[in-house]
Parts: sequence; structure tokens; C-alpha cells
Amino acid sequence: MLTRLKDKRLRNRIIRDTDSGTGGGSNMITASGWGGIFIAGCLPNTSYEGKSLEQILKERGRWSDPYEGLLDWLLEIQGNARVVLFYGSEDDVRTVMKHPLTAIGSDGRAISPKAGGKPHPRTYGTFPRVLGKYVREEKLLTLEEALRKMTSLPAAIFGIQDRGILREGFAADITVFDPDKIADRATYDNPHQYPEGIGCVIVNGEIVVEEGNHTGKRPGKILKRR
Repeated sequence: MLTRLKDKRLRNRIIRDTDSGTGGGSNMITASGWGGIFIAGCLPNTSYEGKSLEQILKERGRWSDPYEGLLDWLLEIQGNARVVLFYGSEDDVRTVMKHPLTAIGSDGRAISPKAGGKPHPRTYGTFPRVLGKYVREEKLLTLEEALRKMTSLPAAIFGIQDRGILREGFAADITVFDPDKIADRATYDNPHQYPEGIGCVIVNGEIVVEEGNHTGKRPGKILKRR
């Protein structure tokens, strides 16, 4: 990629295809806009973290020709950045969430505050947000519907036969929470915040998190479709 960005002919083609939308695939610049793409992590230069592409290009004096400015910036950081994208509609989220075939997942990864950066707050708060905002506050889903979408439904979709339901002989993967208190605390400005209202997390029958503290146990394992 970096070699191509240095090639003037290919560079011009990349800019033309991206600007016109003829390059194929998703065009996040069109979907989110320059101000809706934020840098979640940038190991070569952490000062860019939390800033939008528009803000970065303006600070660098490259806003008059944003595509050229973007490609030069990508060369500078060796293409090493992760982003958070702002696009879509909250009404669409609610419509899709209510559908009986919709399972709920974070689309995130396991992380800790030691990782640094500005990751998407979904990393810390996806499920507490559903239970606090969409179940308790907005009554969009019942508690039972939401839990099914987070547990037994995704287990069925992925063909994982011994998880997702509390049943004798199944793996004891359990989250104990207070439905009146559970809430997400992570924000885009301060994403490294654990949720509230979770008493303990049990993985394969062993307590891994208790009263907000990790016990040091790591009984999890990779799960494969059966």
C-alpha cells in the first residue's frame, strides 16, 4: 500500500476512484465525511488519537486538498491507524434491534485501559448499553428478549451447542448483574471505562471478575462451530 501511495499515477487513480465512488467497496469518506472519521489508535504518533481526519488535515495545513493531505499523512504514519466511524441512523438501529432474527454483538475485542488509544466505547459498554438504555429506559426490548439476543441466539447462529443457555451439562458462562443499575460509562472522549451494575462474571464455572476486579483466572478458550 505504501509503495502504491508513492506512485504518482496510482495515487491519482486512488484519489479519482475514491472521490467518484467508482473504486468498489465501502467509501467511508462519503458515508461519514471527513469530520466523522476519528483516529482511535495511532502507534507512530499518539497525538493524532481522538482527532478527526478533518481536524488533522486542518492542523497540518492540508485542508485545501484533503485527498493529497490524507495520502501524505498515511505515508507519514506508515498506514498504522485505527478509526471510529460516525454514520447511520439511530432509528435504523432501533428497527433492526427489535427484529426477532437480530442477535446483539459488540463487533469489538477484548481490551484493557493499558492498551491506550481511543477505542470505540462499544468495547467496554455494548451489552450494558442495551440493558440500560434500550431495555430499562426506553422499553424497546424486554429483558428476556435482550438476553436471548445476547446469549442463546448468537450461540445458535454460530453452531455453539453447549453455551448460551443455563442448563445442566452446559458450560457455566454467566454474568450476574443488577437490571436496575447496569449501565455503560464509556464515551468517545473517555472510552476506557468499565460499566456499572455487574456483580461478577463467570467463565467455564470460574469467577473471572468480581465486584469490578479481575481475579487473575483465565479459563476461556477458543470456540468453534460443531
